Amino acid sequence: MPQPSQPSARSVRRTALAAAAALLPALAVAPQARAAEPAPGGPRAAAFTAAAAEYRVPLQVLLGVSYLETRWDAHGGAPSTDAGYGPMHLTDARGALAALPHHGEGGEDARGKDDAPLLRPAPPEAPTDDPAPRPETLPEAARLTGAAPEQLRSDPAANIRGGAALLAAHQAALGEGASTDPAAWYAAVARYSGADDEATARRFADEVFEVIAEGPARQTDADGGRVALTAARIAPRTDQLARLHLRPTADGADCPAGLGCEWIPAPYQQLSDDPGDYGNHDLSDRPFNQKIDYIVVHDTETLYDPTLKLVQDPTYVSWHYTIRSADGHVANHVNPKDAAWHAGNWYVNAKSVGIEHEGFLAQGGQWYTEAMYRNSARLVRYLADKYDVPLDRAHVVGHDDVPGTTAGSIPGMHQDPGPYWDWDHYFELLGHPFHGVGDPRTAALVTIDPDYDANTEPYYCGDTPADPCPVHGSASITLRTAPREDAPPVTDIGIRPAPGDWSVYNHAARVSTGQQYAVADRSGDWTAIWYLGQKGWFRNPAALPAVGLTVVAKPGRSSVPVYGRAYPEAGAYPAGIKPQAVSPLPYQLLPGQRYSFGGAVHGEYYYSNTFDPASHTVVRGTDVYYQVQFGQRFMFVNAADVQLVPSWTPVPTGS
Repeated sequence: MPQPSQPSARSVRRTALAAAAALLPALAVAPQARAAEPAPGGPRAAAFTAAAAEYRVPLQVLLGVSYLETRWDAHGGAPSTDAGYGPMHLTDARGALAALPHHGEGGEDARGKDDAPLLRPAPPEAPTDDPAPRPETLPEAARLTGAAPEQLRSDPAANIRGGAALLAAHQAALGEGASTDPAAWYAAVARYSGADDEATARRFADEVFEVIAEGPARQTDADGGRVALTAARIAPRTDQLARLHLRPTADGADCPAGLGCEWIPAPYQQLSDDPGDYGNHDLSDRPFNQKIDYIVVHDTETLYDPTLKLVQDPTYVSWHYTIRSADGHVANHVNPKDAAWHAGNWYVNAKSVGIEHEGFLAQGGQWYTEAMYRNSARLVRYLADKYDVPLDRAHVVGHDDVPGTTAGSIPGMHQDPGPYWDWDHYFELLGHPFHGVGDPRTAALVTIDPDYDANTEPYYCGDTPADPCPVHGSASITLRTAPREDAPPVTDIGIRPAPGDWSVYNHAARVSTGQQYAVADRSGDWTAIWYLGQKGWFRNPAALPAVGLTVVAKPGRSSVPVYGRAYPEAGAYPAGIKPQAVSPLPYQLLPGQRYSFGGAVHGEYYYSNTFDPASHTVVRGTDVYYQVQFGQRFMFVNAADVQLVPSWTPVPTGS
């Protein structure tokens, strides 16, 4: 159990943050220059107007449904994870994709514990038949409109007509006329989601009417022009939902009210007479025994239905939630008070909640629906508020931000959700958009923030550059060894062999939206940041100025070791529990370098090696660690080896 004489991790973090606040000057948020917004118009807006008139669907309803699916984008005819095409996300099972689950790939041990057997289970055999049936709306839209299926996949205007025809057909099937009142379309909108449970269908319809109330406007992709939705507060006829006769949602989930979560539990099960042979998570009592510090974003690398089969296998690994792409449906598998096996780092597992999103890092479905982003953000806001998790990129992280625990584990760490997860949009939905603070010409700390849509890094998705990824916006930028376009990317000494320079799986030279780094140098319109002990260069503007605390080596130190976990010192362990090694990674924080400070924690280790939780205990030491943004992945340094320095002051002489 936690030692009552020691200050809690929360108090350590609050003390450090209070000290940081005392050091920070009063700085105003610098307004960011924005290009003038073009007036609504263009082929995309015209297509919505024409389709709404043709099928007598209120334009607000048609725009609201499309926005919740795709934000009015066509994605160049590429399918979503759920084989949805075009602005209306018309689904076609022939586009459905299958892939090996990412938990079974590579060398990562999802549990990430040194004192437990390696946990690298083979995933269950992939089904030989088609994935589980899901609604196919594209063939029905083809029948209703007379358009060819290929036209509905590739032509945005035809796709919008198909969506309007489907909404009109749903309205007619409900016995409702083609009303001009958007409030009368609630059940038709709910049916459009394809959800088979009442709570998810209700959440989808509610979100559409929330979108209508918000009145978004944005420039669409592929020269579709700007589309705008006139904001209106509408009280929809929610009583219509009963006519759909949907199944009730399985209760028991830990979710915000109204999200439509379903309880599909992962099994906690002993597998043999050996008390250490069990699966597929650990019982705990968070946050009373340990603070939850992180929320980890994953993608599934397979479809939703196979994902559910995996998490219900007691011999496999686990995570807390899965979110479906098509409609944002949320399934809860492990209670957040318990520790799931998902991140490949036991320290992080013991202090995090893991959320899987139906999707693919590279191959297959190329994009996530707005319904998934919005429901995920709603869930994360709830968890962050309940468990006091800061809504920043030091604590809301990707699996690709989680460090290896030892030097040998670094190459096998997973890279999801990868560069195509839109962190900028996600944090807007979380209510914490990224802002610039200070002067971009002189700021000593920056927040990475490229323009997602315009940032089309030339990644390749296969084994060689001969298999390029589809052109797509990206939340990541690649760091170079010099301020030149032809300079090679930086390298990561912990990854041997490394993937090719521009592989979508190569995180050796990558930084991601929202992460903060200390500026190392500037040259013309290039900026260098400290990254894995070296300078990494990127072209401006791909970052916002920032202020905050940075971590530097104490004067007199020739180098500072860096760690992938914050474990206690050996003397903190009680009798009967083997002290865990505090293993340095193959990196060094050197004099003259500085890294952004992400928080302070006591060294902790959750001992839970048997099925019976009676022996489980939290070992908490006196050593304090500082979290730093050291590379793409965050890492830790011992507070005794470093000092905190405001970003706007020089690195102390002698460090």
